[in-house]
Amino acid sequence: MPRSKDPNLLVGTETHDDAGVFKLTDEIALVQTVDFFPPVVDDPYLYGQIAAANALSDVYAMGGIPKTALNLVAYPDDEDPQLTWLGKILEGGAERCMAAGAVIAGGHTIRDKEIKFGLSVTGIVHPDKVLTNAGAKPGDTGIVHPDKVLTNAGAKPGDRLVLTKPLGTGFVTTAHKANACPEALFKAACLSMVQLNKVGADALQHLHPHGMTDITGYGFAGHALEMALGSNTTLVFELQKLPRFAGIETLIAKRFFTRASKTNREYILPHLRVEGNPDKVSMELALDAQTSGGLLVSLPKEEVALFIKAALANGAICAVEVGEVQAKGPHHLVFKP
Repeated sequence: MPRSKDPNLLVGTETHDDAGVFKLTDEIALVQTVDFFPPVVDDPYLYGQIAAANALSDVYAMGGIPKTALNLVAYPDDEDPQLTWLGKILEGGAERCMAAGAVIAGGHTIRDKEIKFGLSVTGIVHPDKVLTNAGAKPGDTGIVHPDKVLTNAGAKPGDRLVLTKPLGTGFVTTAHKANACPEALFKAACLSMVQLNKVGADALQHLHPHGMTDITGYGFAGHALEMALGSNTTLVFELQKLPRFAGIETLIAKRFFTRASKTNREYILPHLRVEGNPDKVSMELALDAQTSGGLLVSLPKEEVALFIKAALANGAICAVEVGEVQAKGPHHLVFKP
């Protein structure tokens, strides 16, 4: 895409961040994002909740507060003129927006053979408090042009990395489509996908995070790589610490892989060093494409316990220290057992 020269675009497309950020005034910047996808569950209301939580998450990942949302709908109304599922899908999305304190201001609908739903979300953030996946912080300098975001010191050597949701939703939703996912496991994953990342973002209010991203389609490894590339550091993870849904091992053994898992693997391999012999389950979980996953936060070591305590008090499903940031080495990612 053509690169914008507007100095008020604090975060743009070339930074590979979770959302765009545009400065309106010295006090307010807009955070804008869009996300939509086909159903990952059969229940239309639950699908609407998950899709909305997933879209809202990008605003939280930038340190913003969601304010307005527009529905994005593709629907086969020629095949379903009674719009059997559409109302419930929109109700589910509206419920999550209401929980986030955001207002649905409208939307757009097209006819399609396959149902798709999501949101275009606009939030606000103070220009000096933007959090990018690179950890770039406008901080004392005010405006950060996109040309500078990727080179700005962010996720810092010595930082610790904390993850706020379990991994494995890709395996769960794939197995669910094949009617092969245990009910308890499916319910646990749905509770996680519906939870707003507000619980993790709010826990950072009085702390000093250097970088943050949410874990979605690129999987844990892919989004971690984006953070490492952006901040020019090496992220080191102990895979056994990665939180997972109870019983997820059975689905991995049965190979309920998504197509995105394969492309995620191809994407990270040139940047990855694997030490020792990590177990296969942990490796696959790191690559699994997530829907409405948690936040991966880079913050000072001395603030980790405070963040974990606050996130759990807010209702986070989990908050687990999974790795650390080191000075840039030969590889941007290192996986250890």
